[in-house]
Parts: sequence; C-alpha cells; structure tokens
Amino acid sequence: MKAHWENLRSELDQIKSKDLYRECKEFEGLDFCSNDYLGLARSKVLRDALALSITDNTTGSTASRLVKGHRKGMEDFETKFAEFVESESSLLVSTGYVANMGLLDTIADSQTYIFTDRLNHASILDGIRISRANKKYYNHLDLDHLESQLAKAVSEQSSARKKRIIVSETLFSMDGDVPNIKRLIEIKRKYDCILVLDEAHSFGVFGREGRGMIFESLTASEVSEIEYRVYTLGKSLGLEGGIIATSKIGREYLINRMRAFIFSTAPLPIISITALSALKLVQEAEKQRAHLKEISKCFRDGMIQAGFQIAPSTTHIIPVLMPSEAISLQYSKLLSEFGFDIRAIRPPTVPTSRLRVSLNALITMSEIESLLGAFKKIREKISD
Repeated sequence: MKAHWENLRSELDQIKSKDLYRECKEFEGLDFCSNDYLGLARSKVLRDALALSITDNTTGSTASRLVKGHRKGMEDFETKFAEFVESESSLLVSTGYVANMGLLDTIADSQTYIFTDRLNHASILDGIRISRANKKYYNHLDLDHLESQLAKAVSEQSSARKKRIIVSETLFSMDGDVPNIKRLIEIKRKYDCILVLDEAHSFGVFGREGRGMIFESLTASEVSEIEYRVYTLGKSLGLEGGIIATSKIGREYLINRMRAFIFSTAPLPIISITALSALKLVQEAEKQRAHLKEISKCFRDGMIQAGFQIAPSTTHIIPVLMPSEAISLQYSKLLSEFGFDIRAIRPPTVPTSRLRVSLNALITMSEIESLLGAFKKIREKISD
C-alpha cells in the first residue's frame, strides 16, 4: 500500500511542476467565472421558492426514481420544460454530466458510429467511451470534415448499415463559439443520423424567451427532427440537475434502459418544485438577456482593441488565451487582487491555457470597464 501513495505523490509532484495542479477554492470577488448566466442562483425569488418547497417529507428523495424517489413535482417540471423547449417529453436526472454520459451510453453500443466535435464536453466523450461505440472525431466546428467522415463511413460496406450518431454542443463551454446548427440538421438528414445537441450553455441566454441556441436559426419543423437535446438546471436556471428533451418513446426507453438514471438516487424533490419558478424567471428575463449581450460585446471589443488574444467567441463566454500555464495562473491571481474572480483553465481541460471569462447579467458596464483596466495594468506589471 505504501508504494501506491508514493506513486500518487510522485504524479502530483509532476502535475505541480507543469503548473497543472488544481485545488478547490472558495468563491471570492466579483463573479466572472460561474455559469450563473442570468444571476438566478442569487435570486431572492428562487430562495423564497426553495424555502416554501421544503416540507417535512421532501428533504431527501430517499431512493432512485424507480423505487421511492419519484415525486409528482418532478413530472410536473418535466412536462412544463418539454412544453417550453417544444419537445414531446423530457426526463429529469441528477446532473448534466449524468444526462450526457447516460444518454450516449444508452443509445449507442459497439456497433454504433458516433461522430463528435473534437472539443465536446468530457461528459459527452465519457458517454461515448462507456458505450464502446466507434468514436470518430471531427475538427472543431468543421462540418465539411464531419461530412467527409460520414461519406466515408457510408461508403464502407462494413459500416454502411451501422447506427450513426452526431453529437455537438450548441455553445462550446470553453470557447464560446457555436456550430452551424442548420447545416447539422441537413447533414443528419443526408446521412440518416441520430442528432444529439447539448444546449447547456445557451439555454436561458439565446432563442425566443431563452429557449436555447437552436431557436435562433431553426424552424419548428427542424427542431422536431432533433432526437435528443440535453439541458442543465445548474447554469441559467440557477439550481442543479440535468434534463433530456426527447420524444415520448425516447423518454420511455431511457427510463427502462439508462443505467445512470435507473441506479441513481433521484434529485432532491425541492429542486424540481423550485425549477418551475426558475423556468418562469428565465422566460421573463428579456432585459437580462439584452444586457448580457451588450456587456459581452463591450468586453470582447475592448480586449481586442487592447491587443489581447481572445478565442473567436460570439457569446458571453470569452476565453482570453494565454502563452503558458504559469502566466494564466499569474493573471488569475493578480485579477483576484483587483477583486475579480476569474479562473485559469489549463490542459487537459483545454488544448491552450486561458482565462475563461464567463459573464452574467448582474455585471454592470462599469465593472466591465474596470476589468478591462485591470487586464491592462496586469500586462504592464508582468512585462516590467
């Protein structure tokens, strides 16, 4: 056993030597790093709704939803959520990670080909790995590359008849960019694929009433062609949990076959009850969405004008690319001294170290200007 701990210490020492060491840090300063895009996690309305939902028999779910963990409030939220995102049905699970991983593990097997954007979230990649599907990466946002891979797969006799799944985020969480969703629909049709889209980071911010990125460009008919959409309660809804929007038969199948659902303790009952209030707040948050887009543009433009290198984001997630892991950590530390909570994101999470600036609707324009000033002062200090 001693050798085991020594091996772990040696590996941790190597991680530290490469400036890749991670630790849990308590929240300090102005929030420029969370996924609380509409500020609902700090909403008094939601706090009050959460308090009202607590009764003497709802502190814990006590079991999986197939045993004793199911509550009517969960089904009420699923029905309301499905109506909101215009799907036939939906299924609530414990986290967005479980939703992606469990979904892909359920609908794919070793005879399936899954075509995945190279920068998809770890929960997607882990679901593919666990399913034992044949994983085919396509270059980030490169749908020509995706189509060429599909054409090759269809032309090969050994794979022509196999199930094909395309999976992509609709807003990439570490890059802030988006795919051409309309073309994804066209490719799905052309090559007879199942399409899985992860709306986690766009829900609440984009689309009519915050319904998500797909509602920015797709018709109702095109939306109905998407077999599975994955959402989270842990970002714009200000709570926790994951939810899969799909057809009625899709939900029925997942309930019967999705191991991550069947064998997991159900979410806390108070979550789904409070989520109904959160969904209403999202629907009414037009001013917050407009403000978030305004400050996002201001920050992007300001950083570009100041000569910083940012990823080609068009959203409220704006990665500031750094030349090394050490410098990204240095910027993060100095920004905290200015009162800004911005975390350094490093490999293997991302290929290039960066500061992931994640904006929310509670940030003021004056705070954006102060942050721009802080970046400039830190660059001068580091350059000296």
